[in-house]
Amino acid sequence: MTTEDRRERIVAAADRLFYGRGIGQVGMDAVRDESGVSLKSIYREFPSKEDLVLAVLAHRHAMWTDGVDRAVARTTDPRERLLAVYDFLAEWFSERDFRGCGFINAFGELGAASQRVAEAVREHKASFQRHVDRLVAEAGGPASLGPQLAILAEGAQTTAAISGNAEAAESAREAARTLIESAL
Repeated sequence: MTTEDRRERIVAAADRLFYGRGIGQVGMDAVRDESGVSLKSIYREFPSKEDLVLAVLAHRHAMWTDGVDRAVARTTDPRERLLAVYDFLAEWFSERDFRGCGFINAFGELGAASQRVAEAVREHKASFQRHVDRLVAEAGGPASLGPQLAILAEGAQTTAAISGNAEAAESAREAARTLIESAL
């Protein structure tokens, strides 16, 4: 197994465990068992649990960005591209293992104790905001629309996680449509 393969296996296993059970509930022994990689090798790749959490967040950021990009790429209409963000959310919220936003979850667990985790979460959220801002600019909308649409997406994530159903995505999409029609 290459170093890259081993690293990916560890991150994938930690992601499943952290997302499914919570970071604080998962020890490195569980990551070893789930990944099939020895503790020595895990610690060689990730000297601390915080380093592993950061790698998982980087992995989640890539998954999130790819999912949003794929949804937006399905259409060329600028308004529909904005709404496609909520279509992505609806697909995600419908997944069997949906437990809310891994970044919000990580921030809730570790944000006060780990500056590095807090910074990673903030950068992820800022990255999403910049992405929405670009979509708004491409649609010819005012700069104030981007933060409004992003907060709808953020609120939908939290609502869906707590309520346990995907309807929050459709509610957010309809609210976004109203905002877009008003602004454009």
